[in-house]
Amino acid sequence: MEYRTLGSTGIEISTLGFGAATLGDIYGAIDPKEGIRAIRHAVDQGITLVDTAPYYGQTLAETRLGEALDGIRERVVLSTKCCRYGFDDFDFSRESVMTSLEASLKRLRTDHLDLFIAHDVEFGDRAQVVDEAVPALLEAKAQGKVRAVGVSGLPLQYLRSVATEGDVDFVLSYCHYNLLCDDLDDVLVPWAAETNKGLINASPLHMGILSPDGPPDWHPANGAVKETGREIIELCAEHDIHPACVTLRMSLDHPAINSTLVGMKTRDEVDKNLAVFELTNDPKLLAEIDQLIGPVKNDIWPEGRPENNP
Repeated sequence: MEYRTLGSTGIEISTLGFGAATLGDIYGAIDPKEGIRAIRHAVDQGITLVDTAPYYGQTLAETRLGEALDGIRERVVLSTKCCRYGFDDFDFSRESVMTSLEASLKRLRTDHLDLFIAHDVEFGDRAQVVDEAVPALLEAKAQGKVRAVGVSGLPLQYLRSVATEGDVDFVLSYCHYNLLCDDLDDVLVPWAAETNKGLINASPLHMGILSPDGPPDWHPANGAVKETGREIIELCAEHDIHPACVTLRMSLDHPAINSTLVGMKTRDEVDKNLAVFELTNDPKLLAEIDQLIGPVKNDIWPEGRPENNP
């Protein structure tokens, strides 16, 4: 396992993080006992960053994660979120942040969080996010209940703007650094370097587009992006390598990304992801993929309020 420090927080995290959304059955029902064993196995293998949210399974993921971490809580960097509680249920008020924090601590069976994140900030009113949600996060940090605070979401420019104005410790971005998209380099990587802030990457499979099983029906990407994803999968098969290995290795190789979150639900999936540390990407394959994606490269759908998207 490799480790990096999250910006200027002094918090060391594994470069491969465990995305515990799977514990909330949001990608289909799992065996909860195997999910718990997967978490504990990952920690035994050196994965320290574990991320969840009350939104995942309407608190189910947090509840199961709390059980999984019983007795090993101090071995992980525990991250959860606030302000998003359902598909279209958002509340970025100060009261919501504080109430959500206490509820999450109870479900996670701990007295503090390492990382606390305002979830999908592009769905909120900017003034409320900046004037209520972020100050509440910082208040929780001042109280010692949280070690570092951040914001998450999809639109990069908006994330950068909110993170700068709110002076948070880090940003969690998804779907902006993988085989289909690398514009994290254009927006958040320079910001992190200039400000010494942390940067966490998520969804290296582009929310399932780079998975041989294909994306879920609800995936918001356009048809051309999905078709290119299928072509990448076929190309990787010709090179006898799984696309998940290629895109995860690409993320792990980026020096400015402190950690990349990957959803895992079994011990076998944990081991397969850990095996990527022994791989090296073929430059020829990466060049072929870059040529293949052509016009759909960095083609990202809008998310959240229209005014929060470029």
